[in-house]
Amino acid sequence: MKTIYLAGGCFWGIQKYMDQFDGIIETVVGYANGYLKNPSYENVKSQQSGHAETVKVVYDEQVLSLEKILRKFLLVIDPTSLNKQGEDEGSSYRSGIYYTDENDLDIIVQVIQDEQKKYAHPIVVEVRPLISFYKAEDYHQKYLDKNPKGYCHIDTCFFKDKE
Repeated sequence: MKTIYLAGGCFWGIQKYMDQFDGIIETVVGYANGYLKNPSYENVKSQQSGHAETVKVVYDEQVLSLEKILRKFLLVIDPTSLNKQGEDEGSSYRSGIYYTDENDLDIIVQVIQDEQKKYAHPIVVEVRPLISFYKAEDYHQKYLDKNPKGYCHIDTCFFKDKE
């Protein structure tokens, strides 16, 4: 099993979207790469912690490659939007790909370079090693499964069980 951390605006939609693919073993929503230890949702949302809403994605690379995961991820965010996805604005909603395995960096860079060809504006997705990750409060885990009509910046056409 391998792990990658993806930030793309509100973590509810990214989690629901990633959960639908074969090869995804587990997803956990949380807060990544900030400076405050053990932040709360209120700390993160108010831009007081430096964290990004992020989804920890554990996957079986024999079933789903990192390249395919990243291409799927970049399909549902605007990678040229700085600190904003949908109605969510602020540094906690920045887009990022955070890795724990240095060997993943070449794949990440190649995917970003390939995707850049599709855009007139520069891709601003943060690509950094994971420094910290704190699991979000339980009520955020699988939020859109528990609250199917909850807000999401990802168009529901990308969800298998769309209404």
